[in-house]
Amino acid sequence: MCGRTACTLASDEVSRACSYRDRGGQRRRPRWRDGDADKYRPSYNKSPQTTSPVLLSQRHFDKDAPVDECVLASMRWGLVPAWFKESDPKKMQYSTNNCRSENILEKKTYKDPLLKGQRCVILADGFYEWKRQAKDKQPFFIYFPQTQEKTEGEDDPTTSAGNKEDSETVCPPEEASPDLTEGGEAPGEWSGWKLLTMAGLFDCWTPPGGGEPLYTYSVITVNASMNLESIHDRMPAVLDGEEEVRRWLDFGEVKSLDAMKLLQSKNSLTFHPVSSLVNNSRNNSPECLQPVDLNSKKEPKPTASSKMMMSWLTSSAPSKRKEPTTCESKEERESEAEAQPKSTGALHEWLQGANKKPRSK
Repeated sequence: MCGRTACTLASDEVSRACSYRDRGGQRRRPRWRDGDADKYRPSYNKSPQTTSPVLLSQRHFDKDAPVDECVLASMRWGLVPAWFKESDPKKMQYSTNNCRSENILEKKTYKDPLLKGQRCVILADGFYEWKRQAKDKQPFFIYFPQTQEKTEGEDDPTTSAGNKEDSETVCPPEEASPDLTEGGEAPGEWSGWKLLTMAGLFDCWTPPGGGEPLYTYSVITVNASMNLESIHDRMPAVLDGEEEVRRWLDFGEVKSLDAMKLLQSKNSLTFHPVSSLVNNSRNNSPECLQPVDLNSKKEPKPTASSKMMMSWLTSSAPSKRKEPTTCESKEERESEAEAQPKSTGALHEWLQGANKKPRSK
């Protein structure tokens, strides 16, 4: 299953991180739907009923759009079917956070969106999963392996995370991925954090009495891959690479049954154990992602991928990053406290900044 994710990139970074090549070979950066960039909130600890960045075909909103044009949208996690007749989606009697790939065609909630081509890609830094143990559960953070190139004499980014002058980012956002031209083309590819791309289905529900349409999604799951089955027996259906993402989103050319062939267990993810701090969805701080040593509970020697994560989070430009907020919307704050856990870590200190005030967007 997949019940918690993290997506810490700011809205403009998300757009750059999922740039793609169109059929003409031009690299393009997907735009956000009108107003949706403002609805998105970065978070170290996203739970169901909160909003996440989702990539989908622009043709769902504009039938005359180019067949290969993609768009970003903020959608709520937990699919509400279009045919749901209650006035409040909270009255749904069953969970739609995940849908099992093998049961999609058996349940109307998922079969209808699938056959209508309502396929999407949920974007995240990675997801959390809990491994059952004798007395408790141990959380892990699972994500795409990250690569980094270290030049001779370069400081280890994890040894100077709190000092911007001594810490060289692996991929400075301003240099690694220049902004697009007015036509939407990018001269270079994104080389920052590689976002996890999970296959999903979405639907659009409109209140019976009228009102603003609500776009929601469900994460498709498959049997866990060999390297993850010791943690949990299920995992998100991961789309690995631009071609798989393109085929999943192209509902015109790739029919539903063919698209479902992409829903396979893939042995392409890596992971590390994290603190039980993430168990509470109210906790939203860098400590949720930081590796822990299961024996000493101290920070272990970082792997290449976790080092990349630490470097990216600590060294990317503050002007380009939205600061995550504990709660993602007024509705989501109704049952949650505003307070965040205290931290003395260098990573947390840099992200918060001595004089930095939390942004509302």
